[in-house]
Amino acid sequence: MHELSLMGDVLDLVRRDAEARGFAEVTQVRLLVGALSNALPDALEMAFDMYKADGAAMLAREAGLTMELQPARASCVLCGLEYEPEQHAAAAMCPVCRFPSGRITGGEEFRVISYEGR
Repeated sequence: MHELSLMGDVLDLVRRDAEARGFAEVTQVRLLVGALSNALPDALEMAFDMYKADGAAMLAREAGLTMELQPARASCVLCGLEYEPEQHAAAAMCPVCRFPSGRITGGEEFRVISYEGR
């Protein structure tokens, strides 16, 4: 479960920034998670809860995690069709042209959008 490591990195980043801004604790973390980012939202939520229970990363007892899920997007360089591939490898095959001419245009993102604290 690499989400535990990902969440540890996210919370370390948030903690360092929160400390620099003089926060005593973090009450909310908001992430953008793309469908093709290889990060599972349920596993991220579980990892967040584990870190929170451990009292790590300045997380308040009532701290929450919000995830904005971004769908996968691809476009065909031949016909211009924009479509939602089911997986990374499927993005290469345009559903109209049937040529391996697709390129990923969205859904690979994984980042902190914002956090709140006091």
